[in-house]
Amino acid sequence: EFYGKPVTLLNRDDVERFPGKILDAAAEGDAVFLTGGDPMVSTTHADIRIRAEERGIATRIIHGASIQSAVCGLSGLQNYRFGKSCSVPYPERNWFPTTPLDTILSNFRQDLHTLVFLDIKPDRHMSVPEGVELICRMAEKCGETAPPLYVGMARAGSESPSVFAGSAEDVMNHDYGAPLHIIAVPASLHEMEREYLEIFAGLKRE
Repeated sequence: EFYGKPVTLLNRDDVERFPGKILDAAAEGDAVFLTGGDPMVSTTHADIRIRAEERGIATRIIHGASIQSAVCGLSGLQNYRFGKSCSVPYPERNWFPTTPLDTILSNFRQDLHTLVFLDIKPDRHMSVPEGVELICRMAEKCGETAPPLYVGMARAGSESPSVFAGSAEDVMNHDYGAPLHIIAVPASLHEMEREYLEIFAGLKRE
């Protein structure tokens, strides 16, 4: 309960597979679907709004800060230089996708940075070191050269964020602390981007 109003906690599966709970509540009266970050970045949330419209349920968006803008603030990487983002999932038995590497390398060849989201499970959250290790394993599997530089970030938007940039080895040996974690894979660095990373993210000076 919050401010005298009942609160129902939903996990990712509830939202993606059973959005009817949200829509039914909204059909009966005022309802708020609260989520972290910018509420409309997720295609799932766009789908919920479309379904609401189809049921004659009026909706209103209260825009929030995006992880994308938070990443730019922490890393100093320029927003307009980011290409398509990707997500690194935990591999499973007989399943080790390499499509995230395809996205990273495609962006890299166009001199674009990549924002890499890390998997979230009910019982664990992927860390920056885990994510970088998986990217390197993907490169080895595909016979490609792994990216030379990574920017790891944790708890963006909180009072205790963490950001550290370096080689795969440097980043995998760094302790970023509690989740949630995210990675940016830079392409070439503008002079100001490099200086920002050196000052605020511990990047070694060339």
